[in-house]
Amino acid sequence: MSRTGPGRSERRGISLPELFRQFPDDAAAERWLVEQRWPNGIACHHCGSTNVQTGAKHKTMPFRCRDCRKRFSVRTGTVMHASNLGLQVWVIAMYLMSTSLKGISSMKLHRDLNVTQKAAWFLAHRLRDVWRVDGHPALPFIGPLEVDETHVGGKAKSMHGKRKKALGIADNPLANKTTVVGVRDRETGKVKAAVVSDTAPETLHGFVAHCAAPTATLYSDGEPAYAAWPRHEAVVHSAGEYVKG
Repeated sequence: MSRTGPGRSERRGISLPELFRQFPDDAAAERWLVEQRWPNGIACHHCGSTNVQTGAKHKTMPFRCRDCRKRFSVRTGTVMHASNLGLQVWVIAMYLMSTSLKGISSMKLHRDLNVTQKAAWFLAHRLRDVWRVDGHPALPFIGPLEVDETHVGGKAKSMHGKRKKALGIADNPLANKTTVVGVRDRETGKVKAAVVSDTAPETLHGFVAHCAAPTATLYSDGEPAYAAWPRHEAVVHSAGEYVKG
């Protein structure tokens, strides 16, 4: 990849022309997916047998297990199962969603992939679901870490007076906001974030404890909720301090 541009131009990856040369049609996408799923040879999804007949004359199930006698394809048991979208569409969607720095909407996928917005929405949700790490033992961040919280939601000044009154915004400016807290590992650049119900010390401290190793150094603003962390340093924005050193 060219290194003449500004910023992180040295990042490894493939360009769009290379992507379309590698996946010109569904058949090429299927070959690649088969190699990724079964690098040591095709195995039956149902029983694990490697005694598999390939090239079976079936419209959607090209593989047949000679042991359990069941048919399957590279889609079987994956997020692509029972989808009518072509494999080329799935592979290109994987590329677009994994290389987009700020995420990608279903409307953008709908236009780029020439599928309906409903299909694009369904596809995107399936890919996001399989990429998440919930339920799996994720390694804790070892730091140093940066933590902060924010409040997401519409601007009160854009709301009708009756809506403001119903939400109680006059008494609580954050009544219509959703609180999100995130922690970033400076070494790896990885981020973990979560929606929280409030900014109470036990809530924010609990989130950090869930994400970080106990020995990690934590950097934050003046929010007192993080002060109980064993290795903690803070900058005080109210005193005009935004960086140390």
